[in-house]
Amino acid sequence: MTLSMPTSGSASSTPDGGLYDEALMTFFVEAREMLQQIEASLLLLETSPDDRDTINALFRAAHTIKGSAGLFGLDRIVGFTHQVESVLDTVRRGARVVDHPLSDALLKSVDVLLAMLAQAEQRIDSFDDLFALDAQAQAVSHLLGQPSASAESQMNLSQSIKEVSMISPPRASAGGVWHLSLRFAAQAMRNGFDPISVMHYLGTIGTIEKLIVVDDALPGLHEMDAELCYLGFEISLETNADRAVIDGAFDFVRDDCTVQIIPPAQHPLPSEVIESGLGKQSKQAERKVDEARFIRVHADKLDALINQVGELVICGASASLQAQNSRQPQMLETTQRMSGLVEEIRNGALALRMVEIGETFNRYRRVVRDTAAELGKQITLEIEGADTELDKSVIEKIGDPLMHLVRNAIDHGIEAPDKRVAAGKAAHGTVSLSAHHDSGYIVLQVRDDGKGLDGEMLLHKARERGLVGVSQSLSENEKLNLIFEPGFSTAETITNLSGRGVGMDVVKKNIEALRGTVLIKSTVGQGTTIEIRLPLTLAIIDGFLVRVGDSSYVIPLHAVVECIDAHADLLHASDHWAGHIDVRGELLPYLELRAIFKVAEDSPTRRSIVVVKNHDTTAGLVVDQLLGEYQTVIKPLGRLFQQLRGISGSTVLGSGEVALILDVPALVLLATEHGEQAVKIRA
Repeated sequence: MTLSMPTSGSASSTPDGGLYDEALMTFFVEAREMLQQIEASLLLLETSPDDRDTINALFRAAHTIKGSAGLFGLDRIVGFTHQVESVLDTVRRGARVVDHPLSDALLKSVDVLLAMLAQAEQRIDSFDDLFALDAQAQAVSHLLGQPSASAESQMNLSQSIKEVSMISPPRASAGGVWHLSLRFAAQAMRNGFDPISVMHYLGTIGTIEKLIVVDDALPGLHEMDAELCYLGFEISLETNADRAVIDGAFDFVRDDCTVQIIPPAQHPLPSEVIESGLGKQSKQAERKVDEARFIRVHADKLDALINQVGELVICGASASLQAQNSRQPQMLETTQRMSGLVEEIRNGALALRMVEIGETFNRYRRVVRDTAAELGKQITLEIEGADTELDKSVIEKIGDPLMHLVRNAIDHGIEAPDKRVAAGKAAHGTVSLSAHHDSGYIVLQVRDDGKGLDGEMLLHKARERGLVGVSQSLSENEKLNLIFEPGFSTAETITNLSGRGVGMDVVKKNIEALRGTVLIKSTVGQGTTIEIRLPLTLAIIDGFLVRVGDSSYVIPLHAVVECIDAHADLLHASDHWAGHIDVRGELLPYLELRAIFKVAEDSPTRRSIVVVKNHDTTAGLVVDQLLGEYQTVIKPLGRLFQQLRGISGSTVLGSGEVALILDVPALVLLATEHGEQAVKIRA
């Protein structure tokens, strides 16, 4: 089987269908990842311009993108990336330094390549779109100091490479005819690679004078598998490129081939080349045993696995309940072992979706750099806890809220350099992103060392907009939380970044939709910290099962502090549904869940209080019965019930009964607010 390669600038389907398309989609994903690496490396070089490892990594990433794009006939990407690679080669050889102007140009080239990838992936071939992107590419080429090819010539790979090579810096060259002994792994084509595409790429760096096909591994016709590669190649390549460039042509297929490169005038006999190549292949096979192996799995498959594990948890709970009712020792022992295995499977499945948040944090380095430059500010981004892991689905949904908070810190928080100096600060401001785990939650913080928030000023603006009554008094925390009100803005003027009163309320809603909370702390003249607390996963949690009346409720286990008896003489109710209790000499606000959920049945004689915690605040929930720990599969509420306060979801118990999952942050806030009022009344 041979995978045919498109010759136009955009990707197209082939008769081989699925395998080619799958390999092409993998290229798009990996190319975007490498462009992110290039962007991060460029930002690092702005502070460490002599970092050789980073410079070499930059060059390798650009070279790999060019080579991989060439395999799929994405000629426009190859031509433009070659210009970037040529510039990076001058940096690698020490002839040029990545200063701020060059970094700007290279970052713009990343944007161009991302746009080219998007066009190729969407198979956009309209003249207007291609012409607009080519115009952008030419502008960036000028910034790079590289004349760009015309739009027409960019559609032809060989012509593009020749034109760019004419204006590329001279390279140290060995010259002459090189001999390449090339052997492909049997699984190369099954892995989505076309061996013929290597010849196509080698033609861009030289001229193939002779090509001998080695077919000694070819089996009989009845034993042949059309999806396996049995051929090798002996190639004579005339080129002015050096060994590093020739060897780099195989970077993108290194795991699926073995190559021996012989310089001009040093060609051994073919048998010696083959023997040398086989020896190298054997060494590579031994080395791969110790290498970590990774595979790409579609996110939908992981989501389906998590859903199935969730159903398994429910079935396991049902089996455990039936075993308890049967009172058969052997069945009880078996279900206990099964429950342990189910828990291990659950944890393992959830771990598959856990990814480090550092990749998300690093994306904001470019945002901080460009936004600060636009506003005429000097700002550095600091990152802490980049290795903290979080469910991929949560990371995808928290990206936009974090982006808005970072932009707000730059625009509203950090002052202009002259104002900072006048206030006795360094002209250079700092925005910090941090992450850490805390009791089943991940805590994200966005901090700045700017001017901070003035509660009185916020209150004044809120009254001007009619958001707060003239005679209404607010606590300091309530004043700060005014920034989350719809239509509220602290900007003095409207810009393309802020001032229209749209954003912070959406940020809060998006965080709460993830069953998270947002807390703001600020000191005038010192800065602001916004803390986001999110569950590690949105699928399955450990819960604490309680009963109120005839209904069951689940409290997230990580929020439970302790359970105490609800003695009647300890309860001091200010009304029928809330109050406070004296616990070891301190007042604890509590909620009477029977009253909140309007339970009509008579209350049992003995009841309990579950003490729960959110951030640094605790409150009590009065329940009828404690049922113990319970693995909970979270089911979303229907649209009709999404606005219920105090309820975050539902689950199905082993008995088939539906239990509601309590929203601890909302209940703690309700108890605290009412408890403070009750204390004031009693005082």
